[in-house]
Amino acid sequence: MTLPFSPYQEIVDISMRFAPHDGGFSTAIGNLHISRRSRPSDPLHSSYQPCFAFVLQGAKSLRLGTEQISYGTGDYLLTSLDLPVAWRVTEASPEVPHLCLGLAIDSEKLLELLSRIDIPRPAAHTDGQRGMAVNVAPPELLDAAVRLMRLLDRPADIPAMAPLIEQEILYRVLTGPDGARLINIATADSHSNRVARAVAWLKENFARPLRIEDLAERVSMSVSSFHHHFKSVTAMTPVQYQKQLRLHEARRLMLVERLDAGTAGHRVGYQSPSQFSREYSRLYGASPARDIDGAREIMAAE
Repeated sequence: MTLPFSPYQEIVDISMRFAPHDGGFSTAIGNLHISRRSRPSDPLHSSYQPCFAFVLQGAKSLRLGTEQISYGTGDYLLTSLDLPVAWRVTEASPEVPHLCLGLAIDSEKLLELLSRIDIPRPAAHTDGQRGMAVNVAPPELLDAAVRLMRLLDRPADIPAMAPLIEQEILYRVLTGPDGARLINIATADSHSNRVARAVAWLKENFARPLRIEDLAERVSMSVSSFHHHFKSVTAMTPVQYQKQLRLHEARRLMLVERLDAGTAGHRVGYQSPSQFSREYSRLYGASPARDIDGAREIMAAE
């Protein structure tokens, strides 16, 4: 069987060696991860943290709120703040598996780089843009990604060279078509930065009752402005965002810590078991018991 030529063959070959089968793989470069899938998948729910994700083969789609985002070979996904999503691999086969590189974005490194380079402040209309975007990777970004991956075969070079290449990748992203999204998140007086601070608070306190007025005041915004910009950045209202955080954590508690549905729901802030079951079924497409049983069957089969 003749496989199609890939302009990314070298980086694909390296990725296949360091991700020898389906799954997610950490690497010797601390914030670099490789994902491999040999068949299309059902929707999976997780939270995406700030990262640069580069698709080498295959294709993927995700749902952010009610918005669908699709990306494939040669595209990179930029995520500028923590966002709960449902994602699935849409194009993959054993011969040409879906391969994706993920490079986590360190906020301290981002701020340090911004302090040293002269990038114009984004236009006002870019503040409050979605915290997630897809673009085609230019040759300069691909070149840097290849050089970073080559270091996996030269581990002695990683401490000296990886930080430099990671900084180059971050610079290419910052000066690319959606760099303003990252810059606005990092700019202290921007609406996007205030939304990011609200998101950080929600992540730490998702089980607590949510009063929008209190959260808006915490990040120094009016209630109406907070609602508008929060939904612009996350594609969700604050209540919808909190709900997804709660349900994701409840699913983890049932799947990993083997708590029953009632206990897991109460642990994440639900006072009503029926409300928990109803909202869980709406998000995951099955009752808590059926969903967890199905997930365990899949894990056992793998």
